[in-house]
Amino acid sequence: MGRLGVTEILIILAVVLLLFGGKKIPELMKGLGSGIKEFKNAAKDDKTADKKEEETK
Repeated sequence: MGRLGVTEILIILAVVLLLFGGKKIPELMKGLGSGIKEFKNAAKDDKTADKKEEETK
């Protein structure tokens, strides 16, 4: 499988728009953004916990 070109991305976006509708997409993107933000915060907390654990040894 090759890389996605501009045409393929536009087709995918059109299909998503048809499936979910224009009003639902901002809500989906908001949920995706908050999920990514939570994942980053969890990864950040995990790194700080590892550093603290190494310092106590």
